[in-house]
Amino acid sequence: MSSHFTKLCLAGVAMIVSSAVHAADMPVPVIEHVPQVPVVAGGWYLRGDIGYKVYQAPTVGYGALDFTNEKLNNTGMIGAGVGYKFSDFLRADLTVDYEFPAKFKGYAPCTTCGAGGAAGFSTETADIDVLTFMLNGYVDIGTWRGFTPYVGAGIGAAYVNVDNIKFSNPNGASGTYPGDSTWNFAWALMAGGSYAIDENWSIDAGYRYLNIGNVYSKSFSTGAPNPSRKIRYEDLQAHEFRVGARYTFNSTPSYIPEPIITKY
Repeated sequence: MSSHFTKLCLAGVAMIVSSAVHAADMPVPVIEHVPQVPVVAGGWYLRGDIGYKVYQAPTVGYGALDFTNEKLNNTGMIGAGVGYKFSDFLRADLTVDYEFPAKFKGYAPCTTCGAGGAAGFSTETADIDVLTFMLNGYVDIGTWRGFTPYVGAGIGAAYVNVDNIKFSNPNGASGTYPGDSTWNFAWALMAGGSYAIDENWSIDAGYRYLNIGNVYSKSFSTGAPNPSRKIRYEDLQAHEFRVGARYTFNSTPSYIPEPIITKY
């Protein structure tokens, strides 16, 4: 009996020693911390812009009479808008811009407006100002050291107004014509870049091509033989160079909870 008990005790001790040795050979558990992964979260933003507008030469005429050497002077603009950032790459905004009056100048050929009733050219001038409402979409290409280039496009409506229409003939005659306003379809193409000052504020600088359609004076007649017609200012388009600022609300990124992985 004593011999069997001794054997059982020795077997138990051997098992305990064997388990301890096996445990000592196992690697120490490694706690691996996976870096936090930002969740793409949208955010509302406000924007404000100022800019310089360079017009292309419009096409201007009255009835069958085409003006020559047409020019629409450069001018300034201001704008504001509200937008939403859907992801790191897509955003959209609604904007309203006001363009300060741009001075038009051109020359209309005439048969008897020159000195002594000779043929000549009448100097034609006018002021054109524009209010635009646009829905714009942008693709933010990527961000490098806080700088984000982008491209975009927009569609909307332009309220175009022409007034202060005047003529001056070489023979000294001068006068005015009645102005008018119209709503047109407008579209734009944009490219530029923004720089993040902090998590909320960004500076934005870019280029925009804007097409705003046509505008016409009120109908009038230049003499009894002529039917009532309008001066037409057609193909109004401009290149804008803009700079502004954007403020994004709640722009701090949220994160997926950090998992803890245990490896042996």
